[in-house]
Amino acid sequence: MMDVVSVQRLIAACGHLDGKDLLEAVLLGDLMGRVAVTSSFGAESAVLLDLVAQVDPATPVIFLDTGELFDETVEYRYQLERRLGLTNVVVVKPTPEELAEAEDLWRADSDRCCELRKVRPLARIAKGYDALVDGRKRAHGAERQHLSAIEEVGGVIKISPLANWSAEEVETAFKTRDLPRHALVSQGYRSIGCWPCTRPTAEGESPRAGRWAGQAKTECGIHTNDLGRDGAGL
Repeated sequence: MMDVVSVQRLIAACGHLDGKDLLEAVLLGDLMGRVAVTSSFGAESAVLLDLVAQVDPATPVIFLDTGELFDETVEYRYQLERRLGLTNVVVVKPTPEELAEAEDLWRADSDRCCELRKVRPLARIAKGYDALVDGRKRAHGAERQHLSAIEEVGGVIKISPLANWSAEEVETAFKTRDLPRHALVSQGYRSIGCWPCTRPTAEGESPRAGRWAGQAKTECGIHTNDLGRDGAGL
């Protein structure tokens, strides 16, 4: 993984960029070949993935298959893969042992469930990269409202090219690029994760309000936990 000095150099060189410009600087610059994109193939994922495909469609795109995804999400992954010409979607799954422990755990301990289904699997594959690109945005609110486009979190460089994008800019990208929508968006789902912990949002609610509704929890942990350690030790 990169050290703190390297992170500061990256911020100094690229911190003023966003969107496709930031992606080009990261994917085609000094980090070339050592960067992967993480994508949930959720409600807004097409916007970031479209930019990635324009820069380098062979970029590794990590897709966490938790075993509890909506069928519509799995189909959307194939749809976007074909439509955008992505050639390196990497499906990452929990181990059989993790799945066995996580079965129905979402009912009693959603944090532990996310750790087993998402955090540990991602931590294992993250060791092979210096940086991970994601689609987080400040407009999502909650813990994301002070998000930086480039930051170091738990030993991993996190790059969020859309950090400064508003909901209107995301919508414009969908229309301008004629990007396909996730099938559940039309049913009111604005942030889509595992089916047991995702619900549609009402008018006036933030997009993330539909995740872990009724709990203080707003993040699954893949953006906040220490991915720099061995996944088995989390």
